[in-house]
Amino acid sequence: MPIYEYHCDQCDKDFECLVIGSHQAECPNCKSTDVRKMMSACGFLSKGSGGETVKASAGASSCSGCTASSCAGCGH
Repeated sequence: MPIYEYHCDQCDKDFECLVIGSHQAECPNCKSTDVRKMMSACGFLSKGSGGETVKASAGASSCSGCTASSCAGCGH
């Protein structure tokens, strides 16, 4: 289920919200719906050939020598 990060423009707080269908996010602090969805880094695990975790990261690149913050940045 998708959990999104939001910023409340009413009280200036950040929060996470589970969003199902057309559910409108509401700030848990002030109950305002004047909120913006924030950009979140996704987490992932890279596994080696033996199943061992090689890299655990949020936003790290799997390309060697790549300086982009995500694979979308360099097109690989």
